[in-house]
Amino acid sequence: MPTKKINVLLVDDSAVVRQVLLAILSETPDIHVMGAASDPIFAMDKLAREWPDVIVLDVEMPRMDGITFLKKIMSERPTPVVICSSLTQKGAETTLQALAAGAVEIITKPTSGLKNFLLESAAELVSAIRAAAQVNVRNLGKRPAAVQLTPSTRLSADAILPAANGQAMAQTTERIVAMGTSTGGTQALEAVLTALPRVCPGIVIVQHMPEKFTASFAARLNGLSQIEVREAKNNDRILPGLALIAPGGKHMMVTRSGAYYHVQVIDGPLVNRHRPSVDVLFRSVAKFAGRNATGIIMTGMGDDGARGLKEILDAGGATVAQDEASCVVFGMPKEAIKLNAAQRIMPLQEIHQAILHK
Repeated sequence: MPTKKINVLLVDDSAVVRQVLLAILSETPDIHVMGAASDPIFAMDKLAREWPDVIVLDVEMPRMDGITFLKKIMSERPTPVVICSSLTQKGAETTLQALAAGAVEIITKPTSGLKNFLLESAAELVSAIRAAAQVNVRNLGKRPAAVQLTPSTRLSADAILPAANGQAMAQTTERIVAMGTSTGGTQALEAVLTALPRVCPGIVIVQHMPEKFTASFAARLNGLSQIEVREAKNNDRILPGLALIAPGGKHMMVTRSGAYYHVQVIDGPLVNRHRPSVDVLFRSVAKFAGRNATGIIMTGMGDDGARGLKEILDAGGATVAQDEASCVVFGMPKEAIKLNAAQRIMPLQEIHQAILHK
């Protein structure tokens, strides 16, 4: 029996973007472009006749902006939406509004050289659409979401950091929490971090997200939360009441100096097709924190973080996986559970308790 194709609607005011995306997706066997529209008004005419599985949406358009259109879709019929946004500070801030409204993926596009960029990023776009098609639509539109899936030769955390050799350093009074997430993660992180009181263990986070977006994302969460949330800088100390988010395009690792924990923000190859990688963060936590740590893996496509969570468990740390019912995509937690890496499987609304009480 032939596999059902993913029906996609393109909404972008650039004729070049529509032309190139249509050409790319038309060559993909499991994707069918049911239509292309130059703005949301034309798109709504098409939606009245046929509804897609995934919508690829620009955010800055005439007549009706993408954010307004997205909110309308999520209120009427929640549908996976992949946002195409420009690589600018303004574009990042606008895209975060789209994530808050329920979008699940980000594809970045430059302000110049657009046609060549889109052709070079064809595999990334196709991966994003396939990931979006697998989301649990019941969990869309409740708050944010995001991610960038980057194709490459698959490397493990060994490319960045060797595995722990025996037990981690002795236990201290400093406890840290490491969190990893991907598709649907922005809404999950918002739910968890805004539920925390000002006094809580220091937190380090990898959210798969493109470069230039993590700073704005952290600033948005900081404005919503009692704790401080910011994009990590190299050698930042992990402190109670502070959450550090790995910058897009960089790996983040935990290190220890005496009784204190710091982060290293470094370049390096893609690991599990991602940079930052959850496995890289979790391995460093297992190596340098061990029993002083709690590892939490949440909604996301793929298996990044599953092996790292098992390493935290093996090093004496506590481990948690988000349950299937509350995930937008039950990929990363599912893989961790299959490895017996999760001591506890918890719904999203209870995960903040795992941060407060090991």
